[in-house]
Formats: sequence, C-alpha cells, structure tokens
Amino acid sequence: MANELKKVALVGWLGVSFALSGVAQAETAKVATDPSFVPFEMMDQETGEMTGFDMDMIRELAKRSGFEVDINTMDFNGIIPAVQTGSVDIAIAGITITDEREKIVDFSDPYYDSGLQILISSNNDEVEDLDDLKGMKIGTKIGSTSFDFLTEKFGDEATITPYPGSSDMYLALMGGSVDAVFYDAPNVGYFAKTRGEGRVKVVGPLYEGQQYGIAFAKDSELREPVNEALAEMREDGTYDEIHSKYFGTSESK
Repeated sequence: MANELKKVALVGWLGVSFALSGVAQAETAKVATDPSFVPFEMMDQETGEMTGFDMDMIRELAKRSGFEVDINTMDFNGIIPAVQTGSVDIAIAGITITDEREKIVDFSDPYYDSGLQILISSNNDEVEDLDDLKGMKIGTKIGSTSFDFLTEKFGDEATITPYPGSSDMYLALMGGSVDAVFYDAPNVGYFAKTRGEGRVKVVGPLYEGQQYGIAFAKDSELREPVNEALAEMREDGTYDEIHSKYFGTSESK
C-alpha cells in the first residue's frame, strides 16, 4: 500500500512539474525585430542590447501582459514569414498594417501613425515632390510598403533599388548611387537630423498615411492581453512618455 501511495505521489508530482514547465515556457515570448530601423529599434553598441521606441514599447507591454520577451534580430523581409510559420511569437519593427499582411498574421491595435517621405541630397534642388522622381534612381527597403508604393507609382519609369537595411540605402544616397530615398517618415527624418545632418534633406509631403501594428501568429492568445495593455498605456500617459523620449513630442500626428 505504501508503495502504491508513493507511485501516486510521484505521478502527481511529475504532473505538476510538467504543468509548471509548460507555464514557464509560455511566459517567454520570442520577439522578432529589425535592428536597423532607428529610432524604433537599434543596437546599443556598448551593451549589445536592443533599444528604441519599439523595444521600450514591447517590454512594457509584455510586463503588463504577464510575460517576458526574448528579442531576436533579423532582416525585415524575413519577419512576417517568421511570425507566420511560428518561428517567433511576436514581431515589432515598424510594421505597417496592410490587407495583404493581415491575410497571414494578426495585428495588434495600431500603436503608431506614420507615412512615407522623400530624402535627397542637401544640394539637390530638382526634387520637390514624388512626381519629380520620375526617371531617377530611387532607393528603398526590401519587403517594405514603400517599395510596393514605388513600383505601383512608377513601374519602369524609374529605377527602384531595394536595399536589405535602411543604412544601406542612406549610404547609397550619400554616395551618389541613387538620387533619392523613399521610406518611412520617422526613420527618414531621424537620419536627416542625425548622421545625415547637413548632407541630406527631407522634401515633399507625407505620402500614404500608415499605421504600425505588432504582428502575431493567427489566433495568438497574446494579442488580446497586449491590446489591453496598449490601451492602458495610452490612458495612463506611459505611451506619451515613451514617445517623447524618442520623438520629442507626446504623440505622432
């Protein structure tokens, strides 16, 4: 009888252990991001840690939602497929919510309003808006909505070169390989005010109003808690604090 009781106790203990193990695994979400989309995500060269607006956002959202994050970097072009196939649980990388992407992943409520803008050399006086780019060489990013926009707008009436990273296309512009860069406004503006100051300038209006969302695998149980946490952050002022830290204003308009 004693032996039987020991067996029952052992089975019960193992069951609890496995259950706890499952919870522990569920408490850490694998998050994909693109390290080149400043100031949303960037690598701190001293600590090796990912920082930026998106990184502050996802860490705070995770904290409020009851899970931890394991940040993984990859090229932007591979992020949505990684979420779709389950290689990662979440992706946050300035990802524009589109009908096409919503067919294969689920998105959180929008967390940032954006658009597309033109960046040219500071000594270029020929370009004032998008129509002026006809016949020119334009750099943008692989897999981005800006690439789709340009190909639909110009077809073969402009040379459109997609680059793997935003730093690549900015270097191409400053080196004269392309006449202009067309990409997400906050990233373009940040570069113009930092590394590109005095060498490049932003021209024209904001094109193609866009909203960024956090991507999840279809029917992910993490989506709803994150949406609730996002609403809380907007309500209690935490969102505005993080926004001001990177963009100097309380919220993007």
